[in-house]
Amino acid sequence: MTEQRLVAGVDCSTQATKVVVCDAETGAVLREGRAPHPDGTQVDPAEWWKAWEIASDGLLDGVEAISVGGQQHGMVLLDEAGEVVHPAVLWNDTSSADATVELVDELGGPGAWAEAVGSVPVPSFTVTKLRWVRDKEAAARAAAVVLPHDWMTQRLAADRHGIEGITTDRGDASGTGWWSPATNSYRPDLVELAFGRQLALPRVAGPAEIVGRTAFGAAIAAGTGDNAAAALGLDLQPGDVAVSLGTSGTAFARSAHPTADPTGLVAGFADATGEYLPLVCTLNAARVLSATAELLGLDLDAFNDAALASPGSNGLVLLPYLDGERTPDLPHSTGLIYGLTRATMQPATMARAAVEGLLCGLADAVDALRAQGLPVQRVLMLGGAAKSRAVQALAPALLGAEVTLPEPAEYVALGAARQAAWALSGADAPPTWHVPVGKPEPSVMTDAQAAEVRALYEQVLTNTRPLLSAPYHQ
Repeated sequence: MTEQRLVAGVDCSTQATKVVVCDAETGAVLREGRAPHPDGTQVDPAEWWKAWEIASDGLLDGVEAISVGGQQHGMVLLDEAGEVVHPAVLWNDTSSADATVELVDELGGPGAWAEAVGSVPVPSFTVTKLRWVRDKEAAARAAAVVLPHDWMTQRLAADRHGIEGITTDRGDASGTGWWSPATNSYRPDLVELAFGRQLALPRVAGPAEIVGRTAFGAAIAAGTGDNAAAALGLDLQPGDVAVSLGTSGTAFARSAHPTADPTGLVAGFADATGEYLPLVCTLNAARVLSATAELLGLDLDAFNDAALASPGSNGLVLLPYLDGERTPDLPHSTGLIYGLTRATMQPATMARAAVEGLLCGLADAVDALRAQGLPVQRVLMLGGAAKSRAVQALAPALLGAEVTLPEPAEYVALGAARQAAWALSGADAPPTWHVPVGKPEPSVMTDAQAAEVRALYEQVLTNTRPLLSAPYHQ
């Protein structure tokens, strides 16, 4: 009997740091911990390290390898000594909305960006944040720009100091706006376009590379962005699309070929295995349900009961852009309700419209992946809002595919742990870890009803887009 080998995976997400310790061969989770991050869209990275120390306390005995999955797009500026010179600007900070418009125009429009880096920048992208910060006092001290997972990996490495030896990976680098998945190379000219001068950039490590050692002797794998880590944790196969309903909503799939969507709907990211991860992201997901439930004075169970009790939304449409929106590109937008009448101003109808609005945005995302030539045979739905019975019952018809529910787990941290196991093994491919899946609630919507709901949603969005594009003044 071989001795059990242990690996650890870290998810440094928007809201918390999560750590899992797994059996390297089977992926069985043996220990786990969690610690929260402060709220806000700009955060001192030292808070991530504090959360890591709390979340990992007492978990790491015997761990031989570790990897970090981090929230994509976050901008961390460092000086020559590796000290942070400005609070990390997170993916969900939309301060760079105007800078985004400038940058897209300066390179020649959306098509030029899609050709250069496979994606059209939106305010989430790091390159737009770099333009936004360039005239601020801290910018003069900046010597390097890295991502949250890069910074955490550097802190973990006892054999690296300052900004020397900082690494990233293809998956996370592809969300910056200055690295091309198609050519596997940086575009330093785009850094200079955004910032006005060059900055040091992390070396892009290989998918199974060991990039350092911790103070307790564990090997450190390259790490990756959160979506690439989740894809690895879910073991996505061709024909699978993951739809994640957390703080943000994402739809992504593995592809053997790079994508470049000039409409900007699909971001042409790389994955953590050497392939590609076309992805569509919305800013608004689970909190649409919780905010509507709060408005109606319902807990989430009662909210689901109300949504399922209604035979439909009766023409009531909720555009759920409560925190602005990334896809469609409406960073200044707010939520909008259309179709209010005395008949539709009922808790059940409002609850149903909220669930339909959330899913219509994700259905548009899945359709955008289809338009890139990706088959959609099965949707793996996960995240906090995937637990909603109403979401489960409406999703198959609105998404137009079979829906399965991966067993609730920390898939970003699991994907990071699987990468650590891969690096530890030295094998050509990551280990095979079983991902159990279940079935959703029975469907309560026909395909014809779904088509009507989606058509009205699209009509309302099209007709109100000029209003939603304008800055909202409180």
